[in-house]
Amino acid sequence: MHCYDCYREGTETPAVAVCVDCGAAVCPRHLHSESEPVRESMSTGRVWSPGEGRRMVCLVCHGSTRKGDGQGG
Repeated sequence: MHCYDCYREGTETPAVAVCVDCGAAVCPRHLHSESEPVRESMSTGRVWSPGEGRRMVCLVCHGSTRKGDGQGG
């Protein structure tokens, strides 16, 4: 699988992840990885895991989700 954003730029680059928001394949150059709290509902009371998970998004989706939170794109 190749990176969709590289394809639109006219190149072929192997993808290393898939955006969780739009489903596009992305290469390291077009990837934004961020930590995310992990929800668990196995026990009463504690809802969030003490560990963190990963959230892989393309730069387009990352930019569009950041515009509304006051942190820019």
